[in-house]
Amino acid sequence: MTDSFAPDEAKRLTRLVQEHQRMLLRLCYVQLRDEEQARDAVQETFLKAYRALKDFRAEASVKTWLIHIALNTCRSMQRSGWWRFHDRRVTPEEIPVGEEAVCDEDIDLMCAVMQLPGRLREVIVLRYWQNMTVDEIAQTLGIAQSSASGRLKRAQEKLRGMLEGRETDEGTR
Repeated sequence: MTDSFAPDEAKRLTRLVQEHQRMLLRLCYVQLRDEEQARDAVQETFLKAYRALKDFRAEASVKTWLIHIALNTCRSMQRSGWWRFHDRRVTPEEIPVGEEAVCDEDIDLMCAVMQLPGRLREVIVLRYWQNMTVDEIAQTLGIAQSSASGRLKRAQEKLRGMLEGRETDEGTR
Protein backbone atom coordinates (compact mmCIF):
# COMPACT_ATOMS: atom_id res chain seq x y z
CA MET A 1 0.00 0.00 0.00
CA THR A 2 1.27 3.44 -0.80
CA ASP A 3 1.25 6.29 1.69
CA SER A 4 0.02 8.84 -0.86
CA PHE A 5 -3.65 9.75 -1.02
CA ALA A 6 -5.62 9.91 -4.23
CA PRO A 7 -7.51 13.24 -4.34
CA ASP A 8 -10.94 11.59 -3.97
CA GLU A 9 -9.69 9.37 -1.13
CA ALA A 10 -8.25 12.38 0.67
CA LYS A 11 -11.56 14.21 0.35
CA ARG A 12 -13.47 11.20 1.64
CA LEU A 13 -11.13 10.83 4.61
CA THR A 14 -11.34 14.55 5.37
CA ARG A 15 -15.13 14.34 5.38
CA LEU A 16 -15.06 11.31 7.70
CA VAL A 17 -12.78 13.14 10.12
CA GLN A 18 -14.90 16.29 10.08
CA GLU A 19 -18.13 14.39 10.66
CA HIS A 20 -17.01 11.88 13.28
CA GLN A 21 -13.88 13.10 15.08
CA ARG A 22 -15.59 14.71 18.10
CA MET A 23 -17.87 11.74 18.65
CA LEU A 24 -14.98 9.28 18.42
CA LEU A 25 -12.82 11.39 20.75
CA ARG A 26 -15.50 11.31 23.43
CA LEU A 27 -16.00 7.58 22.95
CA CYS A 28 -12.27 6.84 23.16
CA TYR A 29 -11.87 9.13 26.17
CA VAL A 30 -14.56 7.26 28.07
CA GLN A 31 -12.87 3.96 27.20
CA LEU A 32 -9.29 5.01 27.89
CA ARG A 33 -9.78 7.74 30.54
CA ASP A 34 -6.87 9.73 29.15
CA GLU A 35 -7.20 12.57 26.66
CA GLU A 36 -3.86 12.04 24.91
CA GLN A 37 -4.44 8.31 24.59
CA ALA A 38 -7.94 9.02 23.27
CA ARG A 39 -6.50 11.37 20.64
CA ASP A 40 -4.00 8.67 19.63
CA ALA A 41 -6.80 6.11 19.41
CA VAL A 42 -8.90 8.39 17.21
CA GLN A 43 -5.95 9.03 14.91
CA GLU A 44 -5.28 5.29 14.70
CA THR A 45 -8.98 4.68 14.04
CA PHE A 46 -8.95 7.00 11.04
CA LEU A 47 -5.74 5.41 9.72
CA LYS A 48 -7.31 1.96 9.97
CA ALA A 49 -10.51 3.23 8.38
CA TYR A 50 -8.57 4.80 5.52
CA ARG A 51 -6.72 1.56 4.87
CA ALA A 52 -10.01 -0.37 4.83
CA LEU A 53 -12.10 2.25 3.04
CA LYS A 54 -11.99 0.51 -0.33
CA ASP A 55 -13.23 -2.72 1.30
CA PHE A 56 -16.09 -1.07 3.22
CA ARG A 57 -19.26 -2.85 2.06
CA ALA A 58 -21.79 -0.56 3.79
CA GLU A 59 -23.40 -3.48 5.64
CA ALA A 60 -23.46 -1.07 8.58
CA SER A 61 -23.52 2.70 8.70
CA VAL A 62 -20.19 4.51 8.48
CA LYS A 63 -20.70 5.69 12.08
CA THR A 64 -21.19 2.11 13.31
CA TRP A 65 -18.15 0.97 11.33
CA LEU A 66 -15.95 3.74 12.75
CA ILE A 67 -17.14 3.07 16.31
CA HIS A 68 -16.33 -0.61 15.86
CA ILE A 69 -12.81 0.27 14.72
CA ALA A 70 -12.39 2.79 17.57
CA LEU A 71 -13.52 0.33 20.25
CA ASN A 72 -11.17 -2.34 18.91
CA THR A 73 -8.34 0.21 18.86
CA CYS A 74 -9.06 1.14 22.48
CA ARG A 75 -9.14 -2.54 23.48
CA SER A 76 -5.79 -3.11 21.78
CA MET A 77 -4.30 -0.17 23.64
CA GLN A 78 -5.66 -1.51 26.93
CA ARG A 79 -4.05 -4.91 26.28
CA SER A 80 -0.61 -3.40 25.77
CA GLY A 81 1.99 -3.94 28.49
CA TRP A 82 2.34 -0.32 29.58
CA TRP A 83 -1.42 0.03 30.20
CA ARG A 84 -1.32 -1.53 33.68
CA PHE A 85 1.21 1.10 34.81
CA HIS A 86 -0.84 4.03 33.54
CA ASP A 87 -2.86 5.98 36.13
CA ARG A 88 -6.44 5.99 34.79
CA ARG A 89 -8.16 7.81 37.64
CA VAL A 90 -10.25 10.68 36.35
CA THR A 91 -11.56 13.72 38.15
CA PRO A 92 -14.76 15.43 36.98
CA GLU A 93 -12.71 18.44 35.84
CA GLU A 94 -10.82 16.26 33.35
CA ILE A 95 -13.91 15.00 31.53
CA PRO A 96 -14.15 16.65 28.10
CA VAL A 97 -17.58 18.15 27.47
CA GLY A 98 -19.18 19.89 24.55
CA GLU A 99 -20.39 23.46 24.43
CA GLU A 100 -23.65 22.63 26.19
CA ALA A 101 -24.01 23.42 29.89
CA VAL A 102 -23.26 20.57 32.28
CA CYS A 103 -24.92 20.18 35.66
CA ASP A 104 -23.66 18.29 38.72
CA GLU A 105 -26.03 15.39 38.00
CA ASP A 106 -24.51 14.98 34.52
CA ILE A 107 -21.03 14.94 36.01
CA ASP A 108 -22.08 12.35 38.62
CA LEU A 109 -23.58 10.21 35.87
CA MET A 110 -20.45 10.52 33.70
CA CYS A 111 -18.21 9.56 36.63
CA ALA A 112 -20.43 6.56 37.38
CA VAL A 113 -20.37 5.46 33.73
CA MET A 114 -16.57 5.70 33.69
CA GLN A 115 -16.42 3.41 36.74
CA LEU A 116 -18.33 0.65 34.95
CA PRO A 117 -16.40 -2.36 33.64
CA GLY A 118 -15.42 -1.93 29.98
CA ARG A 119 -18.11 -4.09 28.38
CA LEU A 120 -20.88 -2.44 30.37
CA ARG A 121 -19.47 1.03 29.77
CA GLU A 122 -19.41 0.37 26.01
CA VAL A 123 -23.10 -0.45 25.75
CA ILE A 124 -24.14 2.56 27.86
CA VAL A 125 -22.05 4.92 25.74
CA LEU A 126 -23.34 3.45 22.49
CA ARG A 127 -26.99 3.44 23.60
CA TYR A 128 -27.31 6.79 25.31
CA TRP A 129 -24.50 8.94 23.95
CA GLN A 130 -24.45 7.60 20.41
CA ASN A 131 -28.22 6.94 20.28
CA MET A 132 -27.75 3.46 18.85
CA THR A 133 -30.43 0.80 18.91
CA VAL A 134 -29.72 -2.56 20.53
CA ASP A 135 -29.38 -4.04 17.04
CA GLU A 136 -26.80 -1.38 16.07
CA ILE A 137 -24.92 -1.98 19.34
CA ALA A 138 -24.81 -5.70 18.64
CA GLN A 139 -23.57 -5.05 15.12
CA THR A 140 -20.93 -2.58 16.33
CA LEU A 141 -19.63 -4.92 19.03
CA GLY A 142 -19.92 -8.04 16.88
CA ILE A 143 -22.17 -9.82 19.39
CA ALA A 144 -25.68 -11.29 19.32
CA GLN A 145 -28.59 -8.92 19.84
CA SER A 146 -29.60 -10.84 22.98
CA SER A 147 -26.08 -10.38 24.38
CA ALA A 148 -26.19 -6.65 23.69
CA SER A 149 -29.61 -6.40 25.34
CA GLY A 150 -28.40 -8.36 28.38
CA ARG A 151 -25.29 -6.21 28.75
CA LEU A 152 -27.36 -3.07 28.49
CA LYS A 153 -29.75 -4.30 31.19
CA ARG A 154 -26.85 -5.25 33.51
CA ALA A 155 -25.19 -1.89 32.89
CA GLN A 156 -28.40 0.00 33.63
CA GLU A 157 -28.91 -1.96 36.86
CA LYS A 158 -25.32 -1.39 37.97
CA LEU A 159 -25.54 2.33 37.18
CA ARG A 160 -28.84 2.64 39.02
CA GLY A 161 -27.28 0.96 42.06
CA MET A 162 -24.23 3.20 41.93
CA LEU A 163 -26.27 6.39 41.64
CA GLU A 164 -28.82 5.36 44.28
CA GLY A 165 -25.95 4.39 46.59
CA ARG A 166 -24.53 7.89 46.28
CA GLU A 167 -27.90 9.45 47.00
CA THR A 168 -28.25 7.25 50.09
CA ASP A 169 -24.73 8.16 51.25
CA GLU A 170 -25.37 11.87 50.78
CA GLY A 171 -28.70 11.63 52.60
CA THR A 172 -27.04 10.20 55.71
CA ARG A 173 -24.38 12.91 56.02
